[in-house]
Order: sequence, then structure tokens, then C-alpha cells
Amino acid sequence: MRPLAWWTCVLALLATIVVASSGDRSSDFQNCLSRCVDLCRSWTAPSLDLRLTRWTCADDCKYNCMHMLTDNAVRLGKPILQYYGKWPFWQFLGMQEPASVAFSLWNMWSHLQGARQIRRKIPFTHPMRSYYLTWAYVSINAWIWSAVFHTRDLPRTEKLDYFSAALAIMYALYLTVIRMLHLYPRETDGNTQKATANSRSTMYITWSTLCVTAYIAHVTYLSILPRFDYAYNMAFNLALGIAHNLLWLLYCLPRPVSLFRRFPYASKTYRPVYAYKAGLFVALTTAATALELFDFPPVGRILDAHALWHLCTAPIAKLWYNFLVEDALDEGWRTPQQ
Repeated sequence: MRPLAWWTCVLALLATIVVASSGDRSSDFQNCLSRCVDLCRSWTAPSLDLRLTRWTCADDCKYNCMHMLTDNAVRLGKPILQYYGKWPFWQFLGMQEPASVAFSLWNMWSHLQGARQIRRKIPFTHPMRSYYLTWAYVSINAWIWSAVFHTRDLPRTEKLDYFSAALAIMYALYLTVIRMLHLYPRETDGNTQKATANSRSTMYITWSTLCVTAYIAHVTYLSILPRFDYAYNMAFNLALGIAHNLLWLLYCLPRPVSLFRRFPYASKTYRPVYAYKAGLFVALTTAATALELFDFPPVGRILDAHALWHLCTAPIAKLWYNFLVEDALDEGWRTPQQ
């Protein structure tokens, strides 16, 4: 998943909702596939890259028939069709969508660099440090499985990709609520502050339990179904993403309409000069969503809208980590004694 591009993350799943497309339903494709599969007994041993990515003779037949028909469509000036819910891509080293794989790995690298930035610049004693690091690692995991899924679209890799993405979105909302409501552990002094701390502790436990339960229920529901519920999965992630983005938009509201205290040791009206960046990042990631709305056949059968979305989220991730570090180093986190 990527720097809080939750609307983008969810809408990007639209490309996989269709499990059958006009291309693979056509009689030309079915006839080609039938003839090719009949010859699988004499299929020569595939190359090492195809063996490593678990390509079968049937997969190879689908791939060759798809591109043969796409060649014919291009030559005759006909529309390029989708096959099994996907555009025709040239595979490279066994990767079905090499551009999306490359850009997923770039996103993974951006989050890896972000984790290093957090470890290096945010003090060990900062209450949000461990949450930001955990989110970075969860995001790294999500982008690894994104790369795996775009390498080989299989039922298992699909679920690992979707479940990892949902975890990244869920954890981002989880830590954002903790950040905004200051539910992290804090030093207390006096009975009144201790009572407040106990209230925060109860809220923290309740919120944590709710998030864990929701995620387990989400994964369990999608795992026991005979057929993956793409519509529900999209709605689940969309709800989390909207909630997450709204919280950060509230963070960047002008000083006169501040709805909550942004920092534990600053006044409610205190608004840092960089607060606008939270809204800017939400706007950037939402704008990237347009790439999914304007879906088009892959240029050169390599680069499509989904790959471009992955390309856009990588640099935004770097900007988001810069913001998190800037926010964590704000004077509003320091106790009066400091």
C-alpha cells in the first residue's frame, strides 16, 4: 500500500472486479485456446523464469492466444479487448505486468527509506515513533505482495495482496486516531491527570480491540466465501480510507475552526505552519485516483493507468514521511519542563 492513498488504493481494485471479459469470452479466443491446450502434451520444458513464476502450458496458451488476437485487432483497427479482467501485457521474465511490478518495488523502497528516516530523525522516546515504524513495515509488506501479485495473478497471491493492503489501510487509520486523540501512553502527575490517563487507556484498549476484531472478521469473511467478494472488499477499504483522509483534513483546518488539540502540550488554536501539507497529500493521492477512472489499454502493452498510479504513489510516500517527521519534531510535543 503507500502514502495514505486510501481512496486510490481502494478504487484501484476496480480493475480486478471483472473476472471475465469480452476478450476471453469471444469464440476466436476460446477456439484458439482449445486448440492450443490440446497440444500441451507435447509442450517443451519452459524457460527458468517461467518455471520460477509457475507458468503452466494452459497459461502459456492463454497468453499467446491473447496477444495473437490483440495483434489482429491492432492491424484491423479494432478496439483492444480485456482478457480475464485485464488488459493484454507483454510478460517479462515471467512477470505478467512488469511495469506494475517495478513501480510496486519502488513504493516498497520509498517506505523502506521512510522507516530509516523515522529511526534516524524521530527520538526514541517520542510516543508515535513505534506506530510510524510499524506502519512503515506494514506498508513494505503490502508493496511486496503487490509486486508478487502483479508478477503472477493467482488466487493465493491475489488474497495476500488484498489482505496486506487492507492491513496497511487499517493500521494507518488506527495510528491516526491514536495520534489525533492522543491515546498513546503519557507521563502523568496528579490525581486529575491520572484519571485522564485511565480514560485514555480505556479508549486505547477499546479502539485497538475494535480494529483487530474488524480486520480479523474482514479476512475471515473473504477467506470462507466460495468466491471472492470484490464489492465488499472495495467498500471496506473505501470506508477506512475516507475516515483516514477526513481526520488529516481536520488536522489542517485553519486556526479559528480547529476542532481538536493537535499537540499534547500546545493550545487548541496552535496550528503549525506546515499543517497544510496534510491536506496537500490527501489532494495529491486523490488526484492520482483519476488515473484509475481514465482507464486505457496499455501503451506498448506495458504501461497502463494502474501502473501509472503505482508510479505516482512512490514519490508521494517520500513527501508523507517528511511530513510525519516534521510533525513529530514540533515543539508542541515537548512537556513544559522541556
